[in-house]
Amino acid sequence: MRDLSDLTDALLSAAKAAGADAADAIATDGRSLSIDVRGGGLEHAERAEGVEIGLRVLLGKRQACVSASDLIPDTIAEIAGRAVAMARIAPEDPHLGLAEPAQLARNRDSDRLELVDPGDEPSPADLQEAAAEAEAVALGFDGITQVESATASFSRTRVHVAATNGFSGGYARSSHGLSCVAITGEGTRMERDYAGEGRIFRADLPTPRVIGSLAAERTLARAGARRPPTGAYPVLYDERISSGLIGHLLQAANGASVARGSSWLRDRLGEQVLPEGLDVTEDPRRVRVSGSKPFDAEGLETRRRKIVEKGVLQGWTLDLATARQLGMESTASAARGASSPPTPSLTNVALTEGTASRDELIAAMGTGLVVTSLIGSSISPTTGDYSRGASGYWVENGEIAYPVNECTIAGNLPEMLRSIVPANDARHYLSRVVPSLLVEGLTIAGN
Repeated sequence: MRDLSDLTDALLSAAKAAGADAADAIATDGRSLSIDVRGGGLEHAERAEGVEIGLRVLLGKRQACVSASDLIPDTIAEIAGRAVAMARIAPEDPHLGLAEPAQLARNRDSDRLELVDPGDEPSPADLQEAAAEAEAVALGFDGITQVESATASFSRTRVHVAATNGFSGGYARSSHGLSCVAITGEGTRMERDYAGEGRIFRADLPTPRVIGSLAAERTLARAGARRPPTGAYPVLYDERISSGLIGHLLQAANGASVARGSSWLRDRLGEQVLPEGLDVTEDPRRVRVSGSKPFDAEGLETRRRKIVEKGVLQGWTLDLATARQLGMESTASAARGASSPPTPSLTNVALTEGTASRDELIAAMGTGLVVTSLIGSSISPTTGDYSRGASGYWVENGEIAYPVNECTIAGNLPEMLRSIVPANDARHYLSRVVPSLLVEGLTIAGN
């Protein structure tokens, strides 16, 4: 297995030789395998593996990025020269620059984060067997007419980042996944739902029987779906999709959006954005969680922080450039690919849970909508006006009455988020730990 640090060192040396003032480099290698089963037989198999390198060069306050998958020395020298030539004609950005040596992560060890399954890589036969079992279990339920797809997958990736400021560090991660999409009904009365899970360790992944059963149960619960009534009602975002609602808040708190002036949160630092008592916490060092990493793409040590504390917005998500533009310090949130410069990005996020169960919140709704799936979106980045297609279940007298589809929910994100009531049903092994969320007074467009 090739040492990725050799590749990043070669890229940096080539950049300096080509005339760069400074540079950083990334090298990744990975392999992935995905098996789709249909009708008990192999439907599709895909395997990918390879190494990719990326180089960012800086000439004063100008930058350029290049990438390649050809690793020979001549190619490395060629892309370094090309990057320097591109940087010479790039526009100046006064906020560009590598981290100072004193800012660099001292603790670069990822072993304690347990990001890699030490077990053997599953064979194609192993994955096909798991997918076939999930499909068979789902088809065994009365009322399931077909399984649209059953997929098992595996991947393992290594990353190494280095820069001319002296930083050099790497880590690896693995992923095991299993999913199943089931269908009930025929023709225009078809309804579908799914179950799917992903874990770093194969031993933590639910069994095919669990995945197949859950996909079938969710699908059967959607049989006979119809449009709900139109009006203003409370809406409960099911835990499966509630992280998306908090995701809109997190996107608005991204330093890149704030610096561009395209965020509805841009003037609300230090203001109440969630109900009092609710925190949003980022923790990049959770063990066995897919979003964890010991340092960011600019070599800064990741750390736990409060984005929202007691409902009050505490800060933005920043890399070095956006932090300099806004006159702040980086939150060690830089992420990058081989062909792009660093940008602010989050890792693991958790919202404070409530004390009530999902069923108790449904009972408290009286009449309203439980949303389990969202499609499309019309969201204004500057005002937070919100509209999305939805499906789920209609609630009457505090109980689920029937499944619904083909409706739209609309509101204003700042108002919605200040009214949320969280349940206590978050899944703590996910990178986004967000429970079901009850929101008052959204406009539902149905019949």
